[in-house]
Amino acid sequence: MKFKAYHLMIASSIFFASCSESIDENIEEPEAGPSLPPVETNPANTTYSPAFPNQTRVNGVKTTTPYQTDVLTSSLSAPWGITSLPDGRLLITEKGGTMRLVSSTGTLSNPITGIPAVNSGGQGGLLGLCVDPQFDANRMVYWVFSENVTGGNVTAVAKGRLSNSETSIENSVVIYRANPAANVGTLHYGGRILFDSTGNLLVSSGERSDLSTRPLAQSVTAALGKIVRITKEGQPAPGNPTFSQGGALPELYSMGHRNPQGLAIHPVTGELWQSEHGPRGGDEINRVQGGANYGWPTITYGIEYSGAVIGGGIQQQTGMQQPVYYWDPVISPSGITFYKGNNIPEWQNNLFVASLSGMHIARLVVENNLVVGEERLLADQNQRFRDITQGKDNALYAITDGGRLYRIRKQ
Repeated sequence: MKFKAYHLMIASSIFFASCSESIDENIEEPEAGPSLPPVETNPANTTYSPAFPNQTRVNGVKTTTPYQTDVLTSSLSAPWGITSLPDGRLLITEKGGTMRLVSSTGTLSNPITGIPAVNSGGQGGLLGLCVDPQFDANRMVYWVFSENVTGGNVTAVAKGRLSNSETSIENSVVIYRANPAANVGTLHYGGRILFDSTGNLLVSSGERSDLSTRPLAQSVTAALGKIVRITKEGQPAPGNPTFSQGGALPELYSMGHRNPQGLAIHPVTGELWQSEHGPRGGDEINRVQGGANYGWPTITYGIEYSGAVIGGGIQQQTGMQQPVYYWDPVISPSGITFYKGNNIPEWQNNLFVASLSGMHIARLVVENNLVVGEERLLADQNQRFRDITQGKDNALYAITDGGRLYRIRKQ
């Protein structure tokens, strides 16, 4: 099926002196235009004030270039992660513990076997994945999953070789576990993984949600609520940052995260960006710097689901980073990707965010490391968008909890 959209392009070009330390002078600013009202019209859960203008509820934008959206298949089973192979096909994880190859026409392979057992309860299962930069030569795949271990369950990373027949993962092995294990539930695993420019892996790990594990996001001796940077063998990567607290795990890259389900590399600056589920309010987009603390649960723009304040009810603290952008009410941001093509010119270097509870794809216009415009795509589809990636053909591909695979491309 096909859906067409013809929209008017809007872009805000706004510079704030209060954020001048975040400005990259090498990023070319698009031509400015008139503004639309913010896309979010529902009341916020809090009366918290943002730290700087346009940190939330930025002005709306709309795309001018005609584009079309195709549903390539509706037969996936709770897909969670999606990535492109060098030949343009897509490799997709399904929450229950299988992988599938999908052709450009939407043809699904049989389930790929050889994957270690997952704990698919709650928010767990087979989660994010990526392929080796030398996949053509070594056919290696890396993925995150929730694993049952002694004492509970963990966010784990595994790798294996996609067989020549493409029916199984060969010699799969777990290379990393985000300890300590949690025995209190099956929530907040994080679960995204990607390669950085040095050939090492960046992996997001959640703080596992429970009040007993939540404080570990602020502990450098635990891998919960962190982004870790590891080698292909699962060892701490060379050049990892140092932390002021003693006894820090050598694999840590950043700390103070709640449930980070999206990772992407900015195509111009090469910096890591991340999406993070907040509680009731306070979903975040962060520009991640090595060694930095992103605050959870000490600072947050959200509140408990009960309505109670979290901790001291503060949103800023010295030594803790502010999100580039946040949502209240939440949209439940999961996978993210930057648009690196130019088929749709106004999308170049924009950040696209798969939204679960918001049931849309958020397009964020980023200038000088600030969000200056927001658009909601595919909001009429009534789908929980789980992950999004850019294909080899420069189209965007998005998967939904309901089993759909969408392709979004220039008309």
